Amino acid sequence: MRAVIQRTLEASVTVEGQVISEIGSGLLILLGVEEGDNEEDIFWLAGKIARMRIFPDDEGKMNRSIIENGGELIVVSQFTLHGSTKKGNRPSFLRAAAPTISEPLYLSFCSRMETELGKPVGRGIFGADMKVALINDGPVTLLIDTKNRE
Repeated sequence: MRAVIQRTLEASVTVEGQVISEIGSGLLILLGVEEGDNEEDIFWLAGKIARMRIFPDDEGKMNRSIIENGGELIVVSQFTLHGSTKKGNRPSFLRAAAPTISEPLYLSFCSRMETELGKPVGRGIFGADMKVALINDGPVTLLIDTKNRE
């Protein structure tokens, strides 16, 4: 499971011209599910993100988590995070899990983040053509892969 985590001043997801999720200060997470991912990956990743100290404290140092900061969250499913560009010029998405596997894991991850934060999180629509907008704060952008656990 891979997550691109972006600290935001604001972010939104639009589908067919309608804004379906929007937040102010918080995190936008692009989530890619890979073959072999499971609930253990979800628990580890959600806990890591919820406690990651990437928001500024009173001295401006990145020392607060999204929980401490009271920020909002949007999670968007993104199978292209598992694209391989090793051969040729057209990415291969063979490592990305099939929708029958990835959609339930995506939904489970969203629920786990709600549990971690103690409040609802915004979501994209799985499989939809989404327009994702954000103002990246910092910019702060991190990549986490549950297979590396770095």
